[in-house]
This record gives sequence, C-alpha cells and structure tokens, in this order.
Amino acid sequence: MREFLPKTENEAAAIIRDHAARGAALAVVGGNTRAGFGNAVAAEAALCSRELTGIVAYNPGEMVMSARAGTPVADIEAALVQSGQMMAFEPMDHRPLMDTGGEPTIGGVFAANVSGSRRFVSGAARDSLLGVRFVNGKGEIVKAGGRVMKNVTGLDLVKLMAGSHGTLGFLTEVTFRVPPRPKTEETIIVSGLNDAEAANAMAAVMALPLDVSGAAHLPLTVAWTFLDGKLPQGEATVLRIEGLAGSVSVRAEKLASAMRRLGPVTRLAEAESHRLWREIRDVKPYADGTMRPVWRVSVAPSLGHQLVAALRLEAGVDAYYDWQGGLVWMRMEAEPEGDLVRRFIHAPGGGHATLLRATPAARGSTPSFQPQPEAISLLSARVKEKFDPARIFNPGKMG
Repeated sequence: MREFLPKTENEAAAIIRDHAARGAALAVVGGNTRAGFGNAVAAEAALCSRELTGIVAYNPGEMVMSARAGTPVADIEAALVQSGQMMAFEPMDHRPLMDTGGEPTIGGVFAANVSGSRRFVSGAARDSLLGVRFVNGKGEIVKAGGRVMKNVTGLDLVKLMAGSHGTLGFLTEVTFRVPPRPKTEETIIVSGLNDAEAANAMAAVMALPLDVSGAAHLPLTVAWTFLDGKLPQGEATVLRIEGLAGSVSVRAEKLASAMRRLGPVTRLAEAESHRLWREIRDVKPYADGTMRPVWRVSVAPSLGHQLVAALRLEAGVDAYYDWQGGLVWMRMEAEPEGDLVRRFIHAPGGGHATLLRATPAARGSTPSFQPQPEAISLLSARVKEKFDPARIFNPGKMG
C-alpha cells in the first residue's frame, strides 16, 4: 500500500481532494499502533500524520497544550512531566495488546478516544479536547474550538472528531487540557474477593469521601501476571489514591482501615503503584503474543461481573475489570462469539462491546463496533455525508 506523509495541511488537503475526485479510499492513520483494528476494507493508500509533528503552543499556567496530530505521545508526556502536568485520561498504549510497532501519536489518541483507568472519575479523552484542526473529505481545512471551549457551527465538531477513528476527517492539530499531575500515589490491595464481592466493595469505596482515582478487580486468572507476579497471592481488588503526600497518606490509611473487614490488605508505594496501573491500562494479561479475540466492554459497573458469569456458561472467557467494574477486558479462548457477547450485554441493561483483537478471518464475520440503533445509525450516516461525501476515509472503521 502506498503511504502519503504530508508535512503540511495544504499537502494533506491536496492528497484528499485527488482521492475524493477519484472515489479512491484512504486509510487514515497516525502511528499505526492499532493496525488491524476495525473491519478491513481495501484502501488504495494510507494517509499518515507522522510528519505533522511538534508542540504548537504550551503555557503551563493556562493548563492547555496545542500540538500537531503526528506528535509522539512520548514527546507530549515528556513536556508535561517537566511542568508537573498530565493528560488526565491517561491513554493506553495499544502496542503490547495488538502486537504492533510504531509510535503512538497525540492525534491518534483523540481520533480513537483512548482513555485509561482514570476515565471513570476524570472523563474520557474527548472530555479534555478543546479544539481541532482537520481536513475533511472534500479537502477543506476546518478549525473548530480553540484554547477555550467554543461552539460556533451548530455542531460540536470537537466532540464529533474525538472517537471518529479517522472516518470524518484527517486530524492535523489538537488542543487539550493538561491539569496538574498528582504529587504522589498509593494503591490499596484487598485480597481474596470474588467478582461479585469486589463489585460491591468498589461501589462502597466510591461512596466514601476519599477521592479514589482508580478501582479495578483482578481475578485469580490474571492477578499473577501483574508486577512480575509480586502481587499478593489470590484475587486482587486494587484502589488508587493520588494527591499531595500528606493527604495521600491519611486517605490511604482510612481506605485500608475500611477494607480490612473484607479481606487481607496490602499497600503499594508510588513506584509500584504507578507501574501496576500502567499494566492494568495497557491490558498486560492479554498482551500474550497471540491473536485470541479480545473485547473491550463498557457496561454499568454493577453489571460487569454478571455479564462475565453469564458468558462463562456458554463460552471460554477470561476477564478482568477496570473503572469500578464498568470496563471489562475479555479474552475469548477461540472465536470472538460476537453475537453471543452482544446479546448478553443487551440482556442485563445495555452497554457496548468493541472487538479490539482477532484474526483477519474472525474480523471478516464479526463487526468490530457495537451496532447502532436505527435512529443513531441514520444520524451518523448524515454526518458522514457532510464530512466525507465521497466516503473515502477509513471505510473499515465505521461504527
């Protein structure tokens, strides 16, 4: 496949106009770290943002950064660490799970709305996005939003672009919030709870005035894979506290005291805590070098363990839980079982499932994205028609 690497918006616009005139499909990519995701449709060429790099504007006092879409996430994080700031949504790195190379880009993060373990308290990537520049399917350069939230078009184009997976436009620049980084963190581990007990414990914790910023449950089948097997033996329900050192110490002790009635409690200091949550975020248990199907399932926190229990009666399933139980990472033993997974999600109260990893053959028969209700599907089609009338952008990633 031919690869286009424009160095400017105008170059990208010219490439897009040419392909639109010929009705030739373009695969829109950043660092290509999620290669294979979606339901593949042949494209003539790939339009890559990797040459559109650099931080355009950053004043730490404003807590806002603007960067070109192809800027490596590593460069963004390095600049933020120096200023004591962060991306609150802590985007995951898909490379271990997807077994891909390349460098994650900041445009790719927002195009896929990539959000990690702090998502359930700090919002998704799209909630931090303030402005975008992009080239639409007609080859027109569009600017939306800015360094403050603003809507001047009747459509919130900023939110539309976040999570659109390159189906609406080619991102060239993003502007986003960068709040202060916590000074330290600590993780409380409660051992021995089953999935249902852990769901109840996490719900109880979130009702306490302790500002927990991470809540996950790691069943026995996966707990041993974290921190090189150094977690306490058995199931692990893990709870993160962040902030100023004195506050973290006091809140962590209160949390540990409250949890001791449920099971043995262990505490992880900053370095190990940070590593654990990075491994949870990046789905370390299933970054196993195989192509066994992996689902990312979002449901109500109280229903995640019920979904997994029901599926286990019908198929080979392994799973663990983030976002207080609302995000379920599931690995299937053989086939994706897409119809089964989505039928069981619908039964207890709804949600959505995204097939992140599978063999090419399995992708050919299983929609990667949750099928949309008819009304939303019609609206999505109308939006697509406005942004990309020739339908040349990422035809295999239309949700």
